[in-house]
Amino acid sequence: MRKVNIHDAKTHFSALVTQVQRGESIVIANAGRPVATLAPVAGPAATRALGYDEGLDFWIAPDFDEYVPQEFTEYLP
Repeated sequence: MRKVNIHDAKTHFSALVTQVQRGESIVIANAGRPVATLAPVAGPAATRALGYDEGLDFWIAPDFDEYVPQEFTEYLP
């Protein structure tokens, strides 16, 4: 397990995340003392393809946005 200090973690965060995506775990240290672990999430990342709901029927009422409560409109210009 690789160990990096906080400053290096902030500076090279994107590169560290890439390493984590490859399965590596990284310990983040403050003054040499481990304080956090950057590790892969168990299981596949949650992704959803575009068009996932295509073909599903849904309905929006014609008056959906006609009534807006007073507490929402009192701050409008």
